[in-house]
Amino acid sequence: MPIAEESLRSRTDELTAIKESARGGPDPAATERQHAKGKLTAHERIGLLLDKGSFTEVEPLRRHRASGFGLEHKKPYSDGVITGWGTVHGRTVFVYAHDFRIFGGALGEAHAQKIHKIMDLAEAAGAPVVSLNDGAGARIQEGVTALAGYGGIFQRNTRASGVIPQISVMLGPCAGGAAYSPALTDFVFMVRETSQMFITGPDVVKAVTGEEITQNGLGGADVHAGVSGVSHFAYDDEEHCLEDVRYLLSLLPANNRELSPVTPCADPADRACDALLDLVPAGSGQAYDIRKVIEEIVDDGEYFEVHPAWATNLVCALTRFDGHVVGIVANQPASMAGVLDIEASEKGARFVQFCDAFNIPLVTLVDVPGFLPGVDQEHNGIIRRGAKLLYAYCNATVPRISLVLRKAYGGAYIVMDSRSIGADLALAWPTNEIAVMGAEGAANVVFRREINAAEDPQAVREQRIAEYKSELMHPYYAAERGLIDDVIDPRETRSVLIRSLSMLRAKHADLPTRKHGNPPQ
Repeated sequence: MPIAEESLRSRTDELTAIKESARGGPDPAATERQHAKGKLTAHERIGLLLDKGSFTEVEPLRRHRASGFGLEHKKPYSDGVITGWGTVHGRTVFVYAHDFRIFGGALGEAHAQKIHKIMDLAEAAGAPVVSLNDGAGARIQEGVTALAGYGGIFQRNTRASGVIPQISVMLGPCAGGAAYSPALTDFVFMVRETSQMFITGPDVVKAVTGEEITQNGLGGADVHAGVSGVSHFAYDDEEHCLEDVRYLLSLLPANNRELSPVTPCADPADRACDALLDLVPAGSGQAYDIRKVIEEIVDDGEYFEVHPAWATNLVCALTRFDGHVVGIVANQPASMAGVLDIEASEKGARFVQFCDAFNIPLVTLVDVPGFLPGVDQEHNGIIRRGAKLLYAYCNATVPRISLVLRKAYGGAYIVMDSRSIGADLALAWPTNEIAVMGAEGAANVVFRREINAAEDPQAVREQRIAEYKSELMHPYYAAERGLIDDVIDPRETRSVLIRSLSMLRAKHADLPTRKHGNPPQ
């Protein structure tokens, strides 16, 4: 029989079959095992993240070239990672997703080179990069070559920091050095029960320290979202997680040379916020939820809180005012009276630095009694770690507006973006109390001898407290000295902030020429 001639059609059919086989994975059973764990495949995850039909894959036919330990007989297409780009709400986003069905998603030389290429493309194109992590770490059979692959990822994470948004989505295990890439990115998402992050696993911990703990107890989503602060968000399933990744991307600019997208806003810019008069008690010792204040003043009451379960005494959120994206930093009187401590300082510093890097204006809502006192705080470095928040604000060149709702005492008042460290506008409500400390503490210090010598110490103390309040803590004291630009009607908060942000939109500020600063660590 004559040999059939090859044609472009037959070669194209062959290509289609190869790509379909590659997409299906090495074995249908591997897909079933992935689903049995409550996990999606890499392609299914990309389909949820990106706009339908927008994904363009890069290097789908890549194979490793390693040999030894049986690798020469196992050379699946893609080498365990899917890379490419697509769109989210019509805007370009780059993505790479570990395919756990192939070598457990472990990283080898070819696998790493695919990630390097997509990260380089993202930086060159000026678009965000999202990693969908579900891998077993370095591919042991490839030895040090695999470790060098991680080094290339870390180097690119660092180079792209503050240039393009980087988001890590943890959808499986992430152990050892592999955990450092997510830690270098801007935001980390985790899914409960299926994702874990740790440097050394439970077996090593038990062998070295004798402590017994499960993988989720050591590095699960709730641990990192509420205890360590490594993860910004935790979810019960992948679908809701990826939905919020899409929402976060809608709030961010493509890169540090652009502004966040502006959306049409039906919420009137001059809407009066009458509810604020009842939401916030006048008494500085009474608690309330600052989230209710945020809901009242932002567009349609919508905001996206970052680190909602960690350092809950400080609220950090991305939201919109009149359609424009703004970052909010706010003390939370409902948690630890809104005091600043080590964790809150680090949380706020990281958020302020992110907003400044990506041209997102900052609004700071101040109701702070001071820094948290205590031996643990001092011994664990509240000075240097609290200075991180101070450094971040002082270094920020985006539009900055601070608003004192009630109390603002001592060094914490200065740190919370006061006028003295560079806030463009400093505003206050008529309930503000700006002072070195509360009147009770001040009276006990300044008039200690007089109070102790008095026949009726309590009466003298109360008299001096009243005098201190009337002379130094009345709501117009700071305004009279130019430390507050205006004392505003709380009901006008939204309209005042929107007008002020509009005025500052063209702000330009230059920092001194330097290689980089040396922030406290």
